[in-house]
Amino acid sequence: MDLTLSDEQRLLRESVDRFVAETFTADHRKKTANDPLGFSPAVWKQFAELGWLALPIGEADGGLGGGAIEIGILMEAFGRGLVSEPFLSTVVLGAGLIGACGTEAQKQAILPDVAEGTLYLAFAHAERAARFDLAHVGTTAAKSGDGWRLNGHKVAVLDGAAANHIIVCARIANANGASGKLGLFLVPAGTPGLALRDYARLGGGRGCNLDLNDVTLPADALLGDGSDALPAIEAVVDRAMAALGAEAVGIMQTLLDTTLEYTKIRKQFGRPLSANQVIRHRLADMAMQVDEARSMALRAALMADAEPVARGRAASGAKAKIGKCARFVAEQSVQLHGAMGVTEELDIGAYFKRLLAFDTLFGGSAHHYRRHAALSGRAHA
Repeated sequence: MDLTLSDEQRLLRESVDRFVAETFTADHRKKTANDPLGFSPAVWKQFAELGWLALPIGEADGGLGGGAIEIGILMEAFGRGLVSEPFLSTVVLGAGLIGACGTEAQKQAILPDVAEGTLYLAFAHAERAARFDLAHVGTTAAKSGDGWRLNGHKVAVLDGAAANHIIVCARIANANGASGKLGLFLVPAGTPGLALRDYARLGGGRGCNLDLNDVTLPADALLGDGSDALPAIEAVVDRAMAALGAEAVGIMQTLLDTTLEYTKIRKQFGRPLSANQVIRHRLADMAMQVDEARSMALRAALMADAEPVARGRAASGAKAKIGKCARFVAEQSVQLHGAMGVTEELDIGAYFKRLLAFDTLFGGSAHHYRRHAALSGRAHA
């Protein structure tokens, strides 16, 4: 297996690293934190001009046809800069679902606008009772005349308030009222019956909870031909977890670099902290955890197009392992900075919060250890 980057991938990494380092300063982050959207539309437009929004979209749909490795390169750099732009929600999840499930007309109507940066998407799937089980969906979609009527509640919708369209997952009711297959419905922002409660997410960005009360939609709001959407949802969420893993690696690497620099200049009893052997051992442990996490994120990206069981095992394995590594690196970094690590004066606290948020998105380590064991045919307590 050749793990070296191609010339194009290396150029992509250099350009995104340079852009993120120049743009996403501490001042920029403070400014966007106060923005109602939680990000800068001007910077999003620059993402579009650089081709990053078109990167994972298929060439037939106006994109560049990039894969999970290219998304990982972007996301690792985004982690370094604590980028809060809705790349995961709009491009990885939203455009990914439309590319996988949408009809040709739906793809042509939406994906070119996503690539140009003029359309934001969000994916409303999680529910309180589901406990991260993607098949557990209580929201219902019933036939209503020529269209559909949706009822239910969704939580933790990433960037839902900024989205022009929200892709809502609902269980399609059969003629006898029994629960049937899952469907994905394109709900425009401001549709009557759609109530949205927006909130700031830990570590930057925004999320929202949704209430759907007799939301009436036309027949063509259903994505695709009406076949069960669960396999496509699982595939897109596995890709999203690989992308999140790469972002976490970028955050962890920044914490390691910052902590290493701090221990060289911070003196105690007339000597730098890094001269202390115990401190060196802790830094070495942090570096090992970062490398392990990077390997797991890369494996999840390489397996993104594998058959479902292998892909799911790689994604869950990465999410579980990186979650453990991330917590270790974040806690060590805060401790080695002393009380300064949790003040607003340093960025360490912001990176720490983003890693805590990473562990809860799409399920924490315990959930994914169980899923990995189930996919491997073994029980896990």
